[in-house]
Amino acid sequence: MQPQIEKAIADIRSTFTECIVETEPDGGGGAYVTVRDLALGPPYAQQKIWVGFQITFQYPYADVYPHFTCAELARTDGRSLGDGIGNANWRGRNATQLSRRSNKLNPATDTAALKLLKVMQWLRTHP
Repeated sequence: MQPQIEKAIADIRSTFTECIVETEPDGGGGAYVTVRDLALGPPYAQQKIWVGFQITFQYPYADVYPHFTCAELARTDGRSLGDGIGNANWRGRNATQLSRRSNKLNPATDTAALKLLKVMQWLRTHP
């Protein structure tokens, strides 16, 4: 893995200290990352979820996108998951894709950890 990827992973670990962070080199200088035990809760049925994503070798100049989570993600009120959330495949297994692209990426400030924080905030407040 390239040094900027290792730094991004260390930043994720220090930001999400209550979570398990699993990594695997992607074979191209980047890494696949899965963060487990992220708190979610209402309006979702899941109290905790995992979120997976790839940090590519172009990081920090490339967006960390998309993010994936458990295929069984569901709302407690029975409503659909809504825009930006759909069925997908994450590393050979069924998953739910969380589509939150950063349109104005600033490589100096937009870290992989910050992106995951934003994705989780969006998911928690998504109507």
